[in-house]
Amino acid sequence: MVLRIALVTESFLPQINGVTNSVLRILEGFAREGHEALVIAPESADAPREYAGFRVKHVPSLEMKGLIPVGFPQRALEPLIDGFAPDVIHLASPIFLGSYVTKIATRLEIPTLSVYQTDIAGFARHYGMSVAHSGLKKWVAKIHSQTNRTLAPSKWSCSDLAKSGVPNVHLWQRGVDNIKFSPVKRDPDLRNQLLGHRSDRKIIGYVGRLANEKRVEDLLVLDQRDDIQIVIIGEGPARTRLERLLPNARFVGYQSGEDLARYYASLDIFVHTGKHETFCQSIQEALASGIPVIAPNFGGPTDLVQHEFTGYLIDTADSQALSRSVTNILTSFDAVSVAVRARESVIKRTWPLVHKQLINHYYEILSESATRVESEKVA
Repeated sequence: MVLRIALVTESFLPQINGVTNSVLRILEGFAREGHEALVIAPESADAPREYAGFRVKHVPSLEMKGLIPVGFPQRALEPLIDGFAPDVIHLASPIFLGSYVTKIATRLEIPTLSVYQTDIAGFARHYGMSVAHSGLKKWVAKIHSQTNRTLAPSKWSCSDLAKSGVPNVHLWQRGVDNIKFSPVKRDPDLRNQLLGHRSDRKIIGYVGRLANEKRVEDLLVLDQRDDIQIVIIGEGPARTRLERLLPNARFVGYQSGEDLARYYASLDIFVHTGKHETFCQSIQEALASGIPVIAPNFGGPTDLVQHEFTGYLIDTADSQALSRSVTNILTSFDAVSVAVRARESVIKRTWPLVHKQLINHYYEILSESATRVESEKVA
């Protein structure tokens, strides 16, 4: 059965983040399987008008310093969605735009599936807005409660949503390209370039957006060690500040495709420091590359890293624990064995498999919706 899906996302190209990347993989899956889609996303400079052969409709947005553009609802969305006549509406990390579209979906009697991916309440608390944290948590829970089904990327996020009163939450993890991200991409020339004359050092890397909530400054204790070379892969508003805080680190900017795969595979240890991750795709990509991972013992990473087996789950803000974990991996883990364990822990979670699970969720909510309509007719 060919489906028509209206995909409403709070983040899209040219912004690169976890939400955008997931949406791109989903759209590529739609195109591969012959489904039809309409994308609704915030407007921004250089925003594409189509992707994977699907039209992208933009709505007005406000770009706030250090944050992704925030899309604002407009009345033209209802006739646009009604005219497209989707079988289902997919809400990617719904906030303002997604909240508005849930109301349209209710009026048009279109089933909705929402994907929880951004812990905006956690971000608010990180920036010292404790009052906003509570309100945002309730607001996000209300949005997801108004949809037919919510998909969450980790057991932690499923539990967190359930505690907030969100019904019908299902675990739906992210896929990983296990061909692109692989130990065979390890590049001796790249390592030599990063290490220079200090070939005796080990390379510890971070991949991700350089923003305050990612807590990349936790790496300071490692940047001060003579046996380690820190490599920071990514861009963001905090880069200038981090370059001052981590004077010995190598900042190589945003990387993608095969270049990113080479960087991952050329590390000795990957460290992720962000505490507000509902999943953490960069951890999964590092593991697929055969690299042991140190990550926060909180949120999505707890589903991905097997403590003392494929890495360590700790409070990365604890400098002693972070430094000790690095030393333990370098001295106690057999590099070949941990590479095998790391890769095997995620290797089966391919994007085609994850996409198939998503399509099955669509079919299920469509079936449930049809059953409910028939029941109401009988009543």
